[in-house]
Amino acid sequence: MGYSVQHVCRPKNTLNITYAINCIYLPRKQTKTQTMTFERLFDVLPNYMEKYSDKEDALAGKVNGEWRKYSAKEYVTIVNQLSYGLINLGVQKGDKIATISPNCPEWNFMDMAIMQVGGVHIPIYPTIGANDYEYVLNHAEVKMIFMDGKGLYHKVKEVLPKCPGVKDVYSLTDSEELKSYTDVIQSGIDNPQEEKLEIIKKSVSTNELATIIYTSGTTGQMKGVMLSHLNIISNVLACAHVPHTGSEGKALSYLPLCHIYERMINYIFQYDGISIYYAENMAKIIDNLKEVKADIMPTVPRLLEKVYDKIEAKASKLEGAKKKIFYWAVNLGLQYDDKGENSFIYNFKLGIARKLVFSKWKEALGGNIGLLISGGAALQPRLGRLFNAAGIRTLEGYGMTETSPVSALNDWGKNESYIGTVGPAISNVEIKIAADGEVMTKGPNVMLGYYKEPELTAEAITDGWMHTGDLGELVENRFLKITGRKKDLFKTSMGKYVAPTHLEEKLKESSFIDTAVVLGENQKHAGALIIPNFEYLKDWCKLDEKDCPEPSEVILREDVLKKIKEEIGVFNKNFGSHEQIKVFRLIADEWTVESGIMTAKMSVRRNKVMEIYKDLIEDLFK
Repeated sequence: MGYSVQHVCRPKNTLNITYAINCIYLPRKQTKTQTMTFERLFDVLPNYMEKYSDKEDALAGKVNGEWRKYSAKEYVTIVNQLSYGLINLGVQKGDKIATISPNCPEWNFMDMAIMQVGGVHIPIYPTIGANDYEYVLNHAEVKMIFMDGKGLYHKVKEVLPKCPGVKDVYSLTDSEELKSYTDVIQSGIDNPQEEKLEIIKKSVSTNELATIIYTSGTTGQMKGVMLSHLNIISNVLACAHVPHTGSEGKALSYLPLCHIYERMINYIFQYDGISIYYAENMAKIIDNLKEVKADIMPTVPRLLEKVYDKIEAKASKLEGAKKKIFYWAVNLGLQYDDKGENSFIYNFKLGIARKLVFSKWKEALGGNIGLLISGGAALQPRLGRLFNAAGIRTLEGYGMTETSPVSALNDWGKNESYIGTVGPAISNVEIKIAADGEVMTKGPNVMLGYYKEPELTAEAITDGWMHTGDLGELVENRFLKITGRKKDLFKTSMGKYVAPTHLEEKLKESSFIDTAVVLGENQKHAGALIIPNFEYLKDWCKLDEKDCPEPSEVILREDVLKKIKEEIGVFNKNFGSHEQIKVFRLIADEWTVESGIMTAKMSVRRNKVMEIYKDLIEDLFK
């Protein structure tokens, strides 16, 4: 069947911080024992006040072009006032309350207040469609919604008449159509329920349901993943040592807080007293990094790919010695050994490269960035090497919503990281590879189950082991390497199995290729739909003094088609004969979350691609 990577102690019915540190934390990194109880997620607030009460920027978001900072005291005060207000509104323990909002401090206020009154937080993506809103609100039996009324209410109001369970909708922003959440705060100020709140908080156990997160992944109907306080806390404590700064550190957050990946890391930042600044939007991430001078940023490979593409595009315009020095540094970076087994001569050269070239990379990311935490999809090993060589520690991890989310993570330390893998199992989690190659994981981070779906839950969890649906292998019997999705495997008409994810990630290493989807079920060979890197193509065209028209015209040019074919040919040499890409088509469309093709973590929904491009795929294999 498989074998375990790690066996460590597992918590019983409760989890306090002393126990957790010794069972979860110490196997990977030694730390001082602390005595504060951390059994429910809202317990992070008294911890904050005990250790970081003088923090002036616990949370920050942009309002009218200026950073609105909330101190630790303000944060806790607002959460308590909201909690009193929710009690005054009649919220009962177990009630489902939804938030629909981009990242902002208010999201955290609601998150903590909902859980403090024993409610279940239902965070909903702002980017989903009307049908999905209707499904989630009804399936979760949501009673109350707090949302960005100014920007999102128009998407939700049409489905509200079809959601009879929703009794109230409040806006987190100025809105003429909705009641304001500040009214709930004012109710809490006017009629505080301190004694009642304490009674409710004491009644909430660590094993109780804290949140339901709806996810459809890359295929299928949306499922409600039920996570307890313990599920998420076990992950927080196992990874709390990862940030490299003390409480003076600053983090920039841009990935959706309604996804457990960013949400769990935000809890780590709060537990460690690290300031959290919320980026304005995707387009402003680099600007915000420079303004904040952030030390840490959770990210997905997609952003790092775009950052590097822009760096390389600028380098292509250099001339003479500057250009040679740039590519010398890059080639040196590609030889970086993350286990620290670089020679003295190599480290000497790397010191020069960091001073002459890589220091400019850090400047481009604000100057202070020292840690990138990458998840959600596979990180190209070359980018992992380059960013680490540049002095920007880049740690890739792995998990899923159902595992709260982290199961494996590359870590600090000579023998805790292996570029090209997602690292070893985190403390208190076990990983094994089943006979069919599927990755299985077990630990206190594994979900309670799928809401209202006992049969699906039974299929997903066997004897405590979570079936991830991912294929993988263990490098050095310890480091997990993801090789594809079990459901994505397809068989050619020649009877050969192909794992497309691995091929797609390799193709994306080409500067000319932005996104690729490999197909070929029941076909003689594999083929690919490819979205070129249009920004890079523009610079490539200019080198030969050629005009670079709009994307829809670029994909028809013979020289572009020839170049992409050459790039594919380079990678085909490293693919098995049955895996080689024999045919391809270029696409000029932009794939986004809003279009339904991309998930919130920027993974491609393969079934959606096959649906939208059905005719093109048929033509591909004629």
